[in-house]
Amino acid sequence: MAWDHEAHDGEPDCSDSLRTFGAVVQALREHAGLSREDLAALVGYSKHTVASVELGRRMAYPDFIEGTEAATGNTGALKRAARYLSRQPGLASWFRKWALLEREAISLYTYESRLVPGLLQTEAYARVLFSERLPPLTDEQLESQISARLERQRLLTERASTSYSFIVEEHVFLRQTGGADTTRELIDHVLECIALRNVQFQVMPMARGGHAGMDGPIRLLETPANKWFGYLEGQRGGLLVADPKEISTLHMRYAKLRTQALTPEDSVRLLEQLRGAI
Repeated sequence: MAWDHEAHDGEPDCSDSLRTFGAVVQALREHAGLSREDLAALVGYSKHTVASVELGRRMAYPDFIEGTEAATGNTGALKRAARYLSRQPGLASWFRKWALLEREAISLYTYESRLVPGLLQTEAYARVLFSERLPPLTDEQLESQISARLERQRLLTERASTSYSFIVEEHVFLRQTGGADTTRELIDHVLECIALRNVQFQVMPMARGGHAGMDGPIRLLETPANKWFGYLEGQRGGLLVADPKEISTLHMRYAKLRTQALTPEDSVRLLEQLRGAI
């Protein structure tokens, strides 16, 4: 059974509740005599993130709210205002349910044949991808989506007890999206990410003519309650899968992909070779 299947609108939402919450953040910050740079340093986010929250372009995560409360006098105003937040700008509407599950997952598996997974992208690489989006995004939408993608990447380090597995097609790196410099930076970043103890990374080599993932990308995650969900994505939307039979099929395919891809050690060596050849 599928939970959700919505048309991709290509735009982040900006609701009244977010704009109101952002105005409260700005008012409290200014009352405390803090600049956006000051607050960013105190809460562990970027100046751009603070600005995006204040302008109502993005959802504030719980640690942002807690940090801002502490930095502005623990009035409780932000926690009360947060109860009315209802949107996550920067994330497509059909992706939000998956993103919420992703933040709590204890296991996360990703097979990708089109591009480097969002959790492993650099800002420059993500910017190229979003710049190619059609219909074209406005500058504000572009920055909001890039910011949301980069913030998702905090999961790799903030949830060190979560097990991450990535299988990515070799040709994704050979395409050199964004040019040589962007690709070199991307491979360096991927190598840094996959050095984390909770991250496993495998390359599906070009030499492998056929494999279990020929039907397209696969994402699987396990919740703290040990329930599994799948996510499948197409041109105009995403499908969140909960049916046990469908999850079983995706598990079988992913398990087979792991045996068909290069080992993690050989995958690292291949990435280093590809980087050296650029």
